[in-house]
Amino acid sequence: MKDMSLPPSAKGTVAFGEYKTWYRVTGDLGSGVPPVVVVHGGPGSTHDYLLPLARLAEDGRPVVHYDQIGNGGSTHLPGRGPDFWTVDLFLAELDNLLRSLDIADGYVLYGQSWGGLLAAKHAAARPRGLRGLVVADSPVSYPLWLEEMAVLRSQLPPGVNETLLRHEAAGTTSSEEYYEAMTPFYEKHVCRLKPWPREYQASFYEVYNDPTVYYTMNGPSEFHVTGTLRDWGVEDCLPDIAVPTLVLSGRHDEATPKTVRPYQELIPDARWVIFEDSSHLPHLEEPESFHQVLTEYLKDL
Repeated sequence: MKDMSLPPSAKGTVAFGEYKTWYRVTGDLGSGVPPVVVVHGGPGSTHDYLLPLARLAEDGRPVVHYDQIGNGGSTHLPGRGPDFWTVDLFLAELDNLLRSLDIADGYVLYGQSWGGLLAAKHAAARPRGLRGLVVADSPVSYPLWLEEMAVLRSQLPPGVNETLLRHEAAGTTSSEEYYEAMTPFYEKHVCRLKPWPREYQASFYEVYNDPTVYYTMNGPSEFHVTGTLRDWGVEDCLPDIAVPTLVLSGRHDEATPKTVRPYQELIPDARWVIFEDSSHLPHLEEPESFHQVLTEYLKDL
């Protein structure tokens, strides 16, 4: 994918044990300005849909994107099972990336969706170089997420949830009918833009091309979490986060206010901004408002 409108960037890989983590740096890591490290969602997605954050480099703020192991430009491991794909694996990969790029002494984390939970878990360990945290469109736990998914599903057009439930009960979630029935939910609560921006389409198809991580840890869809994360959350560690935190979500977000509010309530220094015309991707759905909110937060740091 060409990024003609974005600042120049450098790409490469770093060794992660016997595997490789792909990364992209936009801007100068030697500038003295703590870079924003972007932790994408999924799990099992890629950095592509978050590429617009590279715009921060226009103001002198370096930005680091990376593909988490299992997808995109990083090592794919389709033969590995649930015992391999763990939260600790992705925390270790993030720590390794920070050390390998020599930015562990000063950085800001931006975590979106699953990446927000991962970034919060990282931040709760109080790493000495962390300067700030942005948690975007992230539920605080998957049990709470599933409660709210039931509410959102009940509000879909007549017959849609019944079709979804029928396939989920039968184990036929890979069918074309299930896929088509998913569409109204995605168009209402994931990305309200039509057509979907190319950045989001790129990540969507990357998951489709290798769904190993997504299916193992999440499940067949955003709203049917049957994987290893179904009982996981970060509520218990939020009071340990010691950096200024910006919490973001969309008014129509699949990460509903009930799933997001604990970040504001439990993190000692947290501020929450809701984008009124967005769902799960405010950085794509309201780019100018999003950029203003994010840049103001970074300046305050």
